[in-house]
Amino acid sequence: MGLADLHKLGEYVKVALGADHAGYELKEKVKKYLSSKGVETIDMGTNSTESVDYPDFATQVALMVSKREADWGVLVCKSGIGMSIAANKIAGVRAALSHTVEDAQLARGHNDANVLALSGAFTTEEEAKKIIDTWLETKFEGGRHERRVSKIKNLEDKS
Repeated sequence: MGLADLHKLGEYVKVALGADHAGYELKEKVKKYLSSKGVETIDMGTNSTESVDYPDFATQVALMVSKREADWGVLVCKSGIGMSIAANKIAGVRAALSHTVEDAQLARGHNDANVLALSGAFTTEEEAKKIIDTWLETKFEGGRHERRVSKIKNLEDKS
């Protein structure tokens, strides 16, 4: 179900947010944008541009999603790469770095990504809004993709 479907059903969406110092400014803009759309946000930090370690915040957000304390997660660091790598170490998390609307659509539609990673350095606020809207509105397609996502879950179980 996409965001619009959930709102029609009277359900609310919780999104956990996390960033390092290089992603702080974009995270704050994303938080404001999501709140304006009626999405509850859980801000796991950081709360300034002072240097911090991105794995700490990626882990916090990923655990919120893994434990189902948040429906989805959004992470921001300079490139988005480090955050996505760290988040993917948590069982049940499928974090995808998305630079474009097309990336976001494929991440949700084909990979059932439940955490979105963005680049604070290479993604504008307007691009981030479009990417987030697409990511939240896109439904997992299932079908042949379900088999592939199941194989990813099996890899987690074996490791």
